[in-house]
Amino acid sequence: MRLENTKSTHSDKGEYIYLPKMADIVRAEMISEKEKLLEFKFKDGSELNHKPGQFVEVSVLGIGECPISISSSPTKRGSFELVVRLVGNVTKAMHNLKKGDTAGIRGPYGRGFDTELLKGKDLIFIGGGIGMVPLRSLINYCLDKRKDYGRVMLLYGCREPKELIFPDERARWETQSDIEYKATVDRCKPDDNWKGNVGVITTLIPGLEFNPENTYAIVCGPPIMYKFVVKSLKEKKFSDSHIILSLERRMKCGVGKCGHCQIGPYYACREGPVFNYDEIRDLKGAI
Repeated sequence: MRLENTKSTHSDKGEYIYLPKMADIVRAEMISEKEKLLEFKFKDGSELNHKPGQFVEVSVLGIGECPISISSSPTKRGSFELVVRLVGNVTKAMHNLKKGDTAGIRGPYGRGFDTELLKGKDLIFIGGGIGMVPLRSLINYCLDKRKDYGRVMLLYGCREPKELIFPDERARWETQSDIEYKATVDRCKPDDNWKGNVGVITTLIPGLEFNPENTYAIVCGPPIMYKFVVKSLKEKKFSDSHIILSLERRMKCGVGKCGHCQIGPYYACREGPVFNYDEIRDLKGAI
């Protein structure tokens, strides 16, 4: 355990890291059968000031708290967005929240995406399932600062069409000239009216043409996806340092104290959740 390197219980601003700030819900919207988008605004009018790829701890009083990825871009001011999948008691309580309700927020935590490193580079976003939630923060950041980045390619895959989230944005991505968007589903039924690709997300990679020396791949999805995506990228001559992964797994406390999210010498909540592949490729259980 690397507890000797954990942060102080106070932030650089002197704020107690275990104390949530109260935030009002200004929008609550189901965006799939299991995912709900919640837009928050701090009661004191402050900004979250996060980086793409970071997360927060959300608490519902009397129920508990859990880590949730930030889905909105830092360029969105005044409020921030989280997407919650219904999986347990806390997320069920969050799904019951509506506009005007209040929850506690602490954070942001973790290491996000290095937006400076990616400047001037071509980018391939590869999102599987709800991996699109944290990727959306960086995607929208890059689109809002479009002149700072090269080509933006987005591959998005789910098990079936009804699991695809962010329908309004997906519709825009399909027609925008400054992003190349491709979607796929593992399977579909005749009545799904699906006209896109059918197959796992790696079936979209061989058809891409790009210069691997000037391209970074940013990947987020279910753990089983990583091994196959990395293999496909390596076949396209990607170097390990140009593959960026978000490893959001087993996080609990958010500040490197409980050890639930340990990956070798790292805590996903503190040194991650964003890692370059060359940092974790030899760590057992990392992917």
